[in-house]
Amino acid sequence: MLRRMRWMADGDGRWELDVETPAAMEGAARPVPGDPLPLGLSRGPRVTRTKQLDFLHRFMASPLVPSFSASGAGLSVHHAHLVHLAHNWSFTILEQLHVQKLVAVVKEKLSNRQDVSWSNDIKRHLHDVMCRHRTLDYTRYHIATGAVQSEEGGSGQSNISTQGKLSGYFLCYLLPHQNITLEASWPGLFIDKKGVYWDVPLSLSADLASVGSKSGLSYHVLLQQNSGEPKCFGGGEETSDVPVALLPGLCAKAAVSIKKSIDVWRKKEDKLKNVQPYDLFLSEPHVSFTGIIGAVASGSFGDCSKRMSMQNEIQKSNAFKYFDERNKFAAFADLFASVNFTAQHGNFQRLLLDLTRVSARLDISSGSLFLRGASQLAQDFFFSRRPDLETFCDVCPDVIVSLQQQIVGPFSFRVESAVTIDPKKQDHYVRVDDSVFAIDWALKVLGSAKATAWYSPKHQEAMVELRFFET
Repeated sequence: MLRRMRWMADGDGRWELDVETPAAMEGAARPVPGDPLPLGLSRGPRVTRTKQLDFLHRFMASPLVPSFSASGAGLSVHHAHLVHLAHNWSFTILEQLHVQKLVAVVKEKLSNRQDVSWSNDIKRHLHDVMCRHRTLDYTRYHIATGAVQSEEGGSGQSNISTQGKLSGYFLCYLLPHQNITLEASWPGLFIDKKGVYWDVPLSLSADLASVGSKSGLSYHVLLQQNSGEPKCFGGGEETSDVPVALLPGLCAKAAVSIKKSIDVWRKKEDKLKNVQPYDLFLSEPHVSFTGIIGAVASGSFGDCSKRMSMQNEIQKSNAFKYFDERNKFAAFADLFASVNFTAQHGNFQRLLLDLTRVSARLDISSGSLFLRGASQLAQDFFFSRRPDLETFCDVCPDVIVSLQQQIVGPFSFRVESAVTIDPKKQDHYVRVDDSVFAIDWALKVLGSAKATAWYSPKHQEAMVELRFFET
């Protein structure tokens, strides 16, 4: 869940999406691959960070867009310069100003009583507090190149480090309703389940996913190659804690799922005539359920295959698994399932309290482990035996709940949290974790779009984003 901010609705299946984060200039980090999920590189439709900033500059009177990351540079402001080169081509320079570093530089200059001219070293100071990211865009293909950052060394000289990212999003005309994504990052930014960021020196990915299937059937194929030794983003983590999935090697995954949605109740009447809703996707009160069931298989070559022998959940499940330590090869296959409940009251047309939306999602990431635990609990119940706490934990799904409430006009408040059920801890049997708070500003003129400002207390991150056609 974390700061995905796709909230409860991913229309093409339960694939993990990139995590939105202010720690990276492009505004996203990929989750550490795991078995059976997440698949990793499956975003769904998303507007690039540079185009978000350009829209905020042009149409929302926001020349500087703020973000905050406690693990990164603290408070920063962003600005994008968009230049149209030719038909369908554009070039963007994304600038990031570290406010806290700038304040520290100004304080240092003011406290220094020596008569030193600011103009002589203003360029050096700007290098200390600014980063630039250059992006080349085509209407159907997106290419991002070189992010150049500079940091001042102990000798007073600037050390310039170059980072790069090439990514392409293609619409396949030979195969309708397909989404093909190719990406190369050096380094690639990943985030693990604990919220720790990791830099992989070189990460290559190729992704094929079905989009907008009317039958409810979706599939997904992913190839990922990591090279080099991963390092903690910021250098605060020991090497022994490096996620095994990020070690050098090649990983291939394939998954297929089928989805079914049922409307228990939906009310299309009682809308105000000649009044456009603030968001067309949030204009009908309803109660609905959505169920997803699928299967996933993966194969790993190289050092990353060692994760198959280290994950406790995989070892005690009945899923298919194979590990050849000598040849550094591992294979895995399992089932997964998800159930989503959504209830909405109001049409989001009136000025006050015309939208209340509640969602809850139950995810079973390992179907074999769930079936094994459910079978054991059934036997314990039949023979009047006391259930084992470990078995009870195996059948407990991952729960994510979400609440959205209109405040006034186009503004609404949202909160999303993960609910953890752990019977082993008597004092915290049910625990609310990883909450994300957000204020949405619905852009009525665009039909279904919003500017979102969110904050994650656990990870101490905040960000302002643009989102289109999301519920």
